[in-house]
Amino acid sequence: MDIIKSIEHEQLKSKIPNIKIGDTVRVHQRIKEGNRERIQVFEGIVIKKQNGGLNETFTVRRVAYGVGVEKTFLVHSPLVEKVELVRVGKVRRAKLYYLRDRIGKAAKTKENIGANLNRDDIVVKEEIPETTEVEEVATEEVVENVETAEVEEVKEEKVEEKKEEAKVEEKAEKKEDKKDE
Repeated sequence: MDIIKSIEHEQLKSKIPNIKIGDTVRVHQRIKEGNRERIQVFEGIVIKKQNGGLNETFTVRRVAYGVGVEKTFLVHSPLVEKVELVRVGKVRRAKLYYLRDRIGKAAKTKENIGANLNRDDIVVKEEIPETTEVEEVATEEVVENVETAEVEEVKEEKVEEKKEEAKVEEKAEKKEDKKDE
């Protein structure tokens, strides 16, 4: 795997929310103020999703005190604690920029009434701790097989050497017997 991809893979969240364009969501974001930390909730309509992988973002729009406010959040950011689905919108576009020109109730999307609010999160990466153990066991078995094969070869070599020594001794005895005669 490429070095950059491996580093990016480490930064990915294991589960990301399954949100779609037109949904009304509550985004819980961690805010740092000085030495304190708190969670701030931003509720609005998802008007666009962009990119993919580690750089995946979604933009949420809401109207606060008569002023339209849009915030773009990184899906895999550690500062985004969670994303709650409040309402499922019924839209037929990928980007809802036309909501910027609308005011009041016209700035909302129709609700998909029969939709399920309990969407499951998308699993991006699965943790696989067992593979290393399996690999270790496999390598140990290979090492044991190699060791046993080496031991068998050594035994065979010793047996052959003993046979050769026995033959040499027999020849030497025969020579001595001939000399004695």
